[in-house]
Amino acid sequence: MKASSLSFPAAILMVVAGMIWGIIMAVSRDHSAMPAHAHLNLLGWVSLFLFGVFYHLHPAIDRSLTALIQVSVWIIGTVVLTIGVGLIHTGHDIGEPFAIIGSLTVFAAMLLFGWLVVRREQTAKAFRASAVPAE
Repeated sequence: MKASSLSFPAAILMVVAGMIWGIIMAVSRDHSAMPAHAHLNLLGWVSLFLFGVFYHLHPAIDRSLTALIQVSVWIIGTVVLTIGVGLIHTGHDIGEPFAIIGSLTVFAAMLLFGWLVVRREQTAKAFRASAVPAE
């Protein structure tokens, strides 16, 4: 499985969940969970979709186990973080450990993504340097 093949459908699932949640908040006129809703949409929809685009544009990375792990960890972290933030903002202090664990998980996944991007750029730079003909 490719990382983008996991990233795109997960992004769609999260945005649909976020939109339904937004509609429920609007109908109920209870927006106390809005920060969690925003986290779900930004981390789940926007970030996952952007990861998918990056991986799709770089097929060698897209097929790597590391990229698949990065996306999987990001998904898990986003869900845990969203649950934690939602609990906190609806008056349930039990959400704090979830928010902490989720945010650290998402942070670790971002560091892994950053490493993949930097490694790719360094590899591309080295390739370009070696392709320059000697004078």
